[in-house]
Amino acid sequence: MQKFQTRFLEEADKFISELDSKAARKLFYNIDLAEHTNDPKLFKKLQNDIWEFRTIFAGLQIRLLAFWDKTDDTDTLVFATHGFIKKVDKVPKNEIERAVRIREQYFENKLMQ
Repeated sequence: MQKFQTRFLEEADKFISELDSKAARKLFYNIDLAEHTNDPKLFKKLQNDIWEFRTIFAGLQIRLLAFWDKTDDTDTLVFATHGFIKKVDKVPKNEIERAVRIREQYFENKLMQ
């Protein structure tokens, strides 16, 4: 059973479109798996309501940062903010801050609708 649905914001879409097609397929496969299993190896909380989709492909650590939107009564949605190739052990602070800014902007826009 699907536990949540994932939507991709503009920067996440752009990042994925620039990946090698096999890497993108693996990323989508892992996201689909995470939606059904909630496996922390695939989808893990970082901090400040920011989560990460984790994929390793051809030695690359592909990360897609995301947040939850549970404000509607319909489906539980996860929004992927943006992606990057992780080169160090910890997720860089600036990437988390970027995801936080995108999340804040998303909820501000949603309130104005």
